[in-house]
Amino acid sequence: MSVADEVGIIIEQETRLVLPDFGETIAFAIGVSIRERAMAEQLGIVVDVRTWDRPLFYAATPGSAGSNQHWARRKINVVRMYLKSTYRMALEQQRPDQTFKAADGLDPAEYVLAGGGFPIRVKGAGVIGAVAVSGLPSRKDHGLVVDALCDHLGLARQSLALPDVPA
Repeated sequence: MSVADEVGIIIEQETRLVLPDFGETIAFAIGVSIRERAMAEQLGIVVDVRTWDRPLFYAATPGSAGSNQHWARRKINVVRMYLKSTYRMALEQQRPDQTFKAADGLDPAEYVLAGGGFPIRVKGAGVIGAVAVSGLPSRKDHGLVVDALCDHLGLARQSLALPDVPA
């Protein structure tokens, strides 16, 4: 599958994974679902769910690293700046150093091109926050968030999943 095809799927994810409403209870439910999956599959991650004005859920699972919180923060900053998923941005930019071009003027300590940040889009309100996962390869971080949003919205995960990459 080409990069353009994958970007097309991610755009569909961003378009379809729209919440009817959002608040503390929903943020908690989405965060817990990601954490429970990480615990069941022994995935060392952090998960951060927030609106632009405040954090609503944060957890770190065994095996996560101290730097994962910073990666999550940098991913959230990218979602806030571009209102797109960070995996989409990473695929579109194709920068092996995971930094934005110098001409973009974005400090690498605050912004990163790595998957795992996804916009929280609310019907009638637009993008009001982000979910970020950090600790796995970009594609897997992204997939955990998409799966959790699909589950929350009652959508079949496979209907929006990126295809498996051969090992």
